[in-house]
Amino acid sequence: MGEYFRAHEIWEEVWLIAAENDKVFLQGMIQLAAAFHHHTRGNVNGTRSLLEAGLKKLRKFPAEYRGMKLNAVRDTAGGVLETLAKGDHIAPDDLPRIELADQNR
Repeated sequence: MGEYFRAHEIWEEVWLIAAENDKVFLQGMIQLAAAFHHHTRGNVNGTRSLLEAGLKKLRKFPAEYRGMKLNAVRDTAGGVLETLAKGDHIAPDDLPRIELADQNR
């Protein structure tokens, strides 16, 4: 849990070789991971700006994408952004976790 820097690094490696249509998705995920890394270091402005940029990219994709429950990630990240805008604290349990979609449907 909370390996945002590592996630950022791994997704960046995948982004470098990804097909063009997946690059925007991966950029959005990279930006969210970087945002939450900034959050763990107390950088509220960096967290906000990267959340906004990442969510803007990820809103272009369906609720489930590439086996991921993307709506859950977007909803949680959006909630964190709203909480930060109010100046409230974000508890570690309120940070997003990636859930995989049911592949057997």
